[in-house]
Amino acid sequence: MCSVGGPMDIDIPPDRIKPKNYRCNECSERFKGIGKNPICPSCQSEDVTEI
Repeated sequence: MCSVGGPMDIDIPPDRIKPKNYRCNECSERFKGIGKNPICPSCQSEDVTEI
């Protein structure tokens, strides 16, 4: 599946989404994220590590 442009409109029940904990390697922000390539919500870095 390929997507170009804005976010996709998919309805997923919230109880089926299991966020993982991450730490940003640039600003040390800790956050929960989903997906294959989480981005730090503080500095927008893609250099994050799952903790």
